[in-house]
Amino acid sequence: MTVNDYFMSMQYGTAPESDSAARQWLASHQSRFTQFIGGRFTKADDNATFETLEPATGKVLATLSQASQGDVDAAVKAARKAQKDWQAMGGHARARHLYSLARMLQKHSRLFAVLESLDNGKPIRESRDLDVPLAARHFLYHAGIAQLQETELTQWKPYGVVGQIIPWNFPLLMLAWKVAPALASGNTVVLKPAEFTSLTALLFAELAAQTLPAGVLNVVTGDGTVGQYLVAHKGVDKIAFTGSTEVGRLIRSQTAGSGKGLTLELGGKSPFIIFDDADIDSAIEGIVDAIWFNQGQVCCAGSRLLVQESIAEQVHAKLRARMKTLRVGPSLDKNIDMSAIIDATQLQRIRTLVTDGVSQGGQLWQPTETTLPGEGAYYPPTLITGVQPASTLAQEEIFGPVLVSMTFRTPQEAVELANNTRYGLAASVWSENINLALDIAPKLRCGVVWINASNLFDAAVGFGGVRESGYGREGGLEGIYEYLKPASWAKAAPYRAVLSHSLAQAHAAGDSFALPAIDRTAKLYIGGKQTRPDNGASLPVIDCEGKIAGHISLGSRKDIRNAVAAARKATGWQQATTFNRAQVLYYLAENLSYRADELVQRLARLTGSSTKDSAHEFELGLERLFTFAAWLGAVMGPAPNGVAGATIALVALFLPGFLILIGALPFWDQLRRKTWAQSAMQGANAAVVGILGAALYSPVFTSAIGGMPDFALALICFVALMAWKAPPWVVVLLAAVGGAALSLLM
Repeated sequence: MTVNDYFMSMQYGTAPESDSAARQWLASHQSRFTQFIGGRFTKADDNATFETLEPATGKVLATLSQASQGDVDAAVKAARKAQKDWQAMGGHARARHLYSLARMLQKHSRLFAVLESLDNGKPIRESRDLDVPLAARHFLYHAGIAQLQETELTQWKPYGVVGQIIPWNFPLLMLAWKVAPALASGNTVVLKPAEFTSLTALLFAELAAQTLPAGVLNVVTGDGTVGQYLVAHKGVDKIAFTGSTEVGRLIRSQTAGSGKGLTLELGGKSPFIIFDDADIDSAIEGIVDAIWFNQGQVCCAGSRLLVQESIAEQVHAKLRARMKTLRVGPSLDKNIDMSAIIDATQLQRIRTLVTDGVSQGGQLWQPTETTLPGEGAYYPPTLITGVQPASTLAQEEIFGPVLVSMTFRTPQEAVELANNTRYGLAASVWSENINLALDIAPKLRCGVVWINASNLFDAAVGFGGVRESGYGREGGLEGIYEYLKPASWAKAAPYRAVLSHSLAQAHAAGDSFALPAIDRTAKLYIGGKQTRPDNGASLPVIDCEGKIAGHISLGSRKDIRNAVAAARKATGWQQATTFNRAQVLYYLAENLSYRADELVQRLARLTGSSTKDSAHEFELGLERLFTFAAWLGAVMGPAPNGVAGATIALVALFLPGFLILIGALPFWDQLRRKTWAQSAMQGANAAVVGILGAALYSPVFTSAIGGMPDFALALICFVALMAWKAPPWVVVLLAAVGGAALSLLM
């Protein structure tokens, strides 16, 4: 085989993302959830429950409670109670809260991404790289809007209590799209997530309760009847809905004449227009992003491919080749392009519409190379050509990975085909001629037009549709105005926030509406500087009372690799003198001492020890730093030190005495024969014995001999050695055995 053959034959293996964090969170709730009202999960009652399934496997993820009319009443009541103080706390305070929510999403990004993919069935790459970062972006952007509200939006006031109903295709992102502008503008929220995908909303509410005052955000779960309760509730001032056009019509009918504000973001049948001068290869990748992103379960999916007739065969051929490479598999596999359809009901709807379209003359093509998993709701990437403009597939929103293709000859015909729909959400135009693209774009009857791109979103840019795709905008300043009304509509004075009490008073009273602390990013220390973890995630640190004391970075394999690389690169530390290293340790002790009070308090909180014991532990730490600095600076320096220094010192100590001994040996024999010399040496021997006895008293009689049994054993060993002339090894063995026996007996 050639190198090219090897590359062409390479197969992608599985790369599963760990779901342990999400499973642990589910287990912490016993996989059972009630309504989240007033800052906490409500007490479980006899209400009906329903199960939420994992689309990729069909297995049960959790059991949720079906909200009753009473639950909705309680949620609206909690939101109403909190709204006045939430509005009065001012734009800056709300900005602080929204910033904390953004940081909360970033710190728990992996948990949110995995749970979103488990609950929704979308590929983990999409939830990790797109959904969670964009959700955090929305809260950061609207924190800025809240900060400027008191100077830029003085003639506007919030609606009050907002009821929000979000779909199942982007559970977390849709939550951010709606909750962020509502909270920023001073409203409180009752959120109803989709029945199929409620888990990330419940997780968000649970974590948000750590910073948001009780009642500002409430979550009620259940089927469509819960949404009906919310829409019809007299205590709700505005409804924001994202979902199907059919349900949107019902909501419009129910709210008519009620005085409620209304925003509808509904379905779509977006055209993807390719002109003959387009970069075809780039357009093919744009198609992949437009229709097979999230398995085509996107309201603005480019589900209608309009190709200029002269390049249609070329585009279709390249598209089929690209479709053969699309990988379908479990949602937590990081190597897949598509995953599961949300539910078996939706899967059956897709199959029915495709069958109808083929019966109407459409030509079906699906890659035979695509292998679908054995369990779960999966549908392969599908291309249907030869579709007529009046065909069911060309008019109905499929909401699946099905692309229908038609051809056109002139730009005018392309515009007519693109506008031949009751929807008007988005469109994508592909051409290398910018004049042509800018001429076509305003002629398309839709809310958003992308040129040489698709599915581009940003919190600062408004998004929404026309005709049966709804009305109103989400994101940007346009989205903010959807949650505000002119102050002149009410008798109240124009919106001007006035804090009801000072920050100090609020903290002293334990007021939940006090300003939150500005969040800090938990960082790692690598290469001499603070760095963000590669995955951006954090872990909570729990104190001795089970409360969150703070967060630490969640390191990954890449962070470890970077740390090891930085450690190997730091050769200068090895070359530094012992004096310099000692100075660094003293410097560390100096800085720790400067923050002694903070560190002592943290030790006490984390360990449950008293302040006195924690202070003692802290001082021991400083003492250790001084000890090692002393060894470096005094004992081990200056050079030579270590083995070489010890050798030199040993020679210096013993060489003078040895030389004296060698020089005195010729005179020793003559000296020892003299009587006075013998007397002096006998006296010296007696003194040495006394000194040795005194020296042995401390280690032997004060530590080794603790009582009469120990003394008796020592005496026996002495007699055996001196009187009985026993070998030393026997005496040592006797002492060891005797000591062991005494320890067992006593």
